[in-house]
Amino acid sequence: MARFLTTFDPFREIRDMQSRLQQAFPAQADAGESSVAGFVPTVNTREGDYAYHIEADLPVVKKEDIQVEVKDGRVAISGERKVKNEVNEDDYYRVESRYGKFERSFALPDNVDEENVNARCEDGVLEVVLPKKQADDTSKKITVE
Repeated sequence: MARFLTTFDPFREIRDMQSRLQQAFPAQADAGESSVAGFVPTVNTREGDYAYHIEADLPVVKKEDIQVEVKDGRVAISGERKVKNEVNEDDYYRVESRYGKFERSFALPDNVDEENVNARCEDGVLEVVLPKKQADDTSKKITVE
């Protein structure tokens, strides 16, 4: 009777689980250990009486790295986040960098005044204000004969 010896591998189950997770979430697997990854800012939208508002959380993103464009009935918010944390102590040196491009796009309602859209960024929050067109109340009464 032949007996086979099997080498005990304590990390086999972890590798198997990692493989199953990579199959279940392939986009996450592509990012791997890389310090360059996409960044998806959280966005809140709301409608006011005179305008629509889009608020995007963009922590540590500089104003000059943000673009807002209105075109073909859509508003696009894009940019790049560049973060570099550097620690230089007497006995060690550490640099942590995170980079990521982002883009979010939204279809505009028909009543948005695309010529007067404005945006401002304060304390890491971008607010895009999309004013509504003034209601055209130039109705004409027709006399029925």
